[in-house]
Amino acid sequence: MSGADAAGEAGQRDSAQEPGVRLSAALLKALKVAAVVVGLCTPIVLLETSQGIDNQLRLDWRVPLVAVLAGLAFLGSLVVTFGAPHVARFKAARARRPSIEVQPAAVTLAKIVAIALLVAYPFIAVMLAGFGGATKWIDNFGIQILIYVMLGWGLNVVVGLAGLLDLGYVAFYAVGAYSSALLAKTFGFSFWLVLPLAGILAALWGILLGFPVLRLRGDYLAIVTLAFGEIIRLVLINWVDVTNGNAGISGIPRPTFFGLPFNASDGGFAATFGLEFAPQHRVIFLYYLILALALLTAWATSRLRRLPVGRAWEALREDEIACRSLGIDTVKTKLTAFAIGAMFGGFAGAFFAARQGFISPESFVFMESAVILAIVVLGGMGSQIGVAIAAIVMIGGTELLRELDWTREVLGPAFDPTQYRMLLFGLAMVLMMLWKPRGLVSSRTPSIQLGEGNKAISGKLVKEGHG
Repeated sequence: MSGADAAGEAGQRDSAQEPGVRLSAALLKALKVAAVVVGLCTPIVLLETSQGIDNQLRLDWRVPLVAVLAGLAFLGSLVVTFGAPHVARFKAARARRPSIEVQPAAVTLAKIVAIALLVAYPFIAVMLAGFGGATKWIDNFGIQILIYVMLGWGLNVVVGLAGLLDLGYVAFYAVGAYSSALLAKTFGFSFWLVLPLAGILAALWGILLGFPVLRLRGDYLAIVTLAFGEIIRLVLINWVDVTNGNAGISGIPRPTFFGLPFNASDGGFAATFGLEFAPQHRVIFLYYLILALALLTAWATSRLRRLPVGRAWEALREDEIACRSLGIDTVKTKLTAFAIGAMFGGFAGAFFAARQGFISPESFVFMESAVILAIVVLGGMGSQIGVAIAAIVMIGGTELLRELDWTREVLGPAFDPTQYRMLLFGLAMVLMMLWKPRGLVSSRTPSIQLGEGNKAISGKLVKEGHG
């Protein structure tokens, strides 16, 4: 008997139990889960420290918030308990059904529709929210999400394709940002000139990182890359003569539209094209700029996967010893993975500096590396579509928390939903490990297909790698 049939029969036996017994057992289990949530929330959620008018520290009790969390855990436990038999039967039925092969024409059509929606997104935002209200949706959602999509695709080369666990990817992001800012302010270079230079310098630092870690794998490699990211951040803080330390670099020149500035009412972009001057023009231009950079990253990485270097990355990810036995130079393979991944991080850093007009070491902390790595892992290592979906969910979900003003009416005016961003992020990670341990997109198309083409390989058949 297969595992799917056994799971289906187990679900049928559970559904055949007495309803009263099942209900009492489910209620008891839900009460236990709620009690655990109350115990966990008591030291970190129930009590909040605040400073009074007399500058004295006081403790505020947030009983309604803990009650809401316990209630959600109670209801969630009931839903999982009563839904488990139905889920088991659904999985058993799906396992017995023949797999549906996705046609290349359908994939191509989906890509065209997705790109068309991305191109039309600013116009859709303007139609729905107005010209002034669309700025928030284009900048905070569109541009911010695309930056992390680009960073995720760059790290996907190192982690997803080559299998090299990198916890210091934010260092290349910082190198690109600071390189472009210093070149633009010191030598007066335009954005279009500092953009490739920032990518080249970040790739150089990727090679410098790659040389010391050629013999490291797994956890040891992760520790070294983590240390590299912290070293870069500390250098930015302490090298005050060059980086201005914690004060950061301000007044970074903004990108122009073929020499036409957006911040000038006379002789600028608006006047040249006969438009009324509005700051939204620059936001829309930056959106299309990061969209073009992200699509360039996707196109370049997908092309590289089909080249010999891309196939060498995948061979290195699967088994480094077998990769060496095939005559592949693992030194060059690792260095190219680090360099190309770092180059795309440098491009994103240069755009970030030009978009903000100000950068500081606080923008390049370890948490940024953790978020980018989580996007790659949750999306599915090696999958571009999965990484894009994970970036939309994680970054867009974080921004949506800022829009939940109605929660203050329920839980009090002092409640800030953005403070629980990491709590929700951890919960999402736990749920993903339970339900989709291989990521949102756990199957991928092989770079080389022998015999039957367009046949997806399940993520369960792909080894974790030894990176």
